[in-house]
Amino acid sequence: MRKAEADREIKPPSIQQAITLGKQKHAALATPAVRHLTKELNLNIEEIPGTGKDGRVLKEDVQRYASARTDSAPAAPSPTPTLVEPLGEDRTMALTSVQNQMFKAMTRSLQIPHFLYTDSIDFTELNRVRRGLNTHHSSPPGNSYHHHHHQVKLSVLPFILKAVSLALTAFPSLNAHLDTESDPQKPKLTHKAAHNIGVAIDTPQGLLVPVVRNVQSHSILSLATELQRLSALARANQLSTSDFNGATFTVSNIGSLGGGVVAPVVVSPQVAILGVGRSKAVPAFDEKGQVVRREEAMFSWSADHRVVDGATMARFAESVKRYLEQVESMMVRLR
Repeated sequence: MRKAEADREIKPPSIQQAITLGKQKHAALATPAVRHLTKELNLNIEEIPGTGKDGRVLKEDVQRYASARTDSAPAAPSPTPTLVEPLGEDRTMALTSVQNQMFKAMTRSLQIPHFLYTDSIDFTELNRVRRGLNTHHSSPPGNSYHHHHHQVKLSVLPFILKAVSLALTAFPSLNAHLDTESDPQKPKLTHKAAHNIGVAIDTPQGLLVPVVRNVQSHSILSLATELQRLSALARANQLSTSDFNGATFTVSNIGSLGGGVVAPVVVSPQVAILGVGRSKAVPAFDEKGQVVRREEAMFSWSADHRVVDGATMARFAESVKRYLEQVESMMVRLR
């Protein structure tokens, strides 16, 4: 054997080789339970210093090494916080005067057994007449109509109030107060002579219901003027207590805010209420079967079923419908 080969065969292991051999030796000496534990903890057994006989790695060595590595490991970065608007704090407050009145009125009213009747109203002719009157309304200042009513623009609401009033003349039991408190055993229904119609108005303070008095004596134009006056006072929070008293019927023009069919609540001691839905354009068939454009709104009637039957409510609603759909014939009856 040549000298170079002999030297290579008997050359002692390097320091790194010795360390590696030592690690492999004490790893090989570890019991199966210890090797299983290192796998569970995802540890390399050759890196764990053994304190057992001949450098054997014991269970305690594994646990000590795992604990030391956990303590020295850098902290995991905190997750990026999700930006959430602060919720603030809950607030408890007393009801406003408007809410308090509504609380009392609705508590009484929801003891009434209601029934609901709905029907669609064709506003096409009414809007044609109304727009024509508003165009005339815009005539030169020398015109007497313009001089006396220059700030009034006719909406559908004055027409609705007048149609309801004309129909109430034929159905006085719907323009009535029901008294169940004076003698609960003998309730009384009083037909009211005046048509005092409450009109729901949306204001910054909430929904207010001032009363248009003696609607039976008003013209369409004077009703529009009175509605404008009450609306201005309501939005300025300047209505007096007397402006809310004595309603014999109520109209809620909820369509000015949106919605179609509603379920209005009768306001005691009244016995009926009307909810007017939003007017919208719809396709319809004329007398020749041709598709035409109509302007339609849903009317929702609620009544106190203790004193108003469904047939009476339906006939009354049909009367109002005829007046509004044949508006020129209605205007002939005005005084």
